[in-house]
Amino acid sequence: MTLINTNPCFHALIPAAGSGSRMGSELPKQYIDLLGRPVIRHTLDALLAVESLSRIWVVLAPDDIHWPRYKWPADSRITVLHCGGATRAESVANALQEVALHADAQTWMLVHDAARACVSPRLVARMIETLADDPVGGLLAVPVADTLKRAGDDGRVAQTIPRAGMWQAQTPQMFRLAMLRDALAAHPEVTDEAGAIEACGLSPRLIASDATNFKVTFPDDLAMAARLLGSAAESTK
Repeated sequence: MTLINTNPCFHALIPAAGSGSRMGSELPKQYIDLLGRPVIRHTLDALLAVESLSRIWVVLAPDDIHWPRYKWPADSRITVLHCGGATRAESVANALQEVALHADAQTWMLVHDAARACVSPRLVARMIETLADDPVGGLLAVPVADTLKRAGDDGRVAQTIPRAGMWQAQTPQMFRLAMLRDALAAHPEVTDEAGAIEACGLSPRLIASDATNFKVTFPDDLAMAARLLGSAAESTK
């Protein structure tokens, strides 16, 4: 029998220890300018707007020299951890060990990419409400709309993948602290948290998202993010 916490607590965790090499910038992509602020500042602002999040953990590389150079929100919910690893999974696993010293094992952890700066607070709040009593947890994702092609070594199409039932994973990915910590310890090779949970034989729930919650990865993504964030700012005036 799975025990459900009748008074759940929700934390966000932002792994931000990567170099963002695909962006082609000397500056890690989480610090690249986006409308006059670093990318990760927009991500932080969006999560701070989610009232049910009681704490937000930012995971930086141990040798990060950039964070002190910026002005961050004066919000007591933000805690910075300098324990990032060589991979996303390692950064999250290291952070969960630190978080476990301050939070209950049943605390919900919403792991969110630092570079998904256009995430909607409304969507995150709906995700929390939907999964609060779920025995496993889940993630934001979008159904795949385009035809998928698998490439061969020669750069030509090797196979067409049926898109029926296919979803593109996004973040946040929301699982309980102890469950996620144990899953990542057992399966450190995964590329996302849901993958570790799945490798343990569990089935995360898919929460429908939209294409605006994309990850800033390549230079052209910055212009798209700027348009979306600028449009959102105008609509609130």
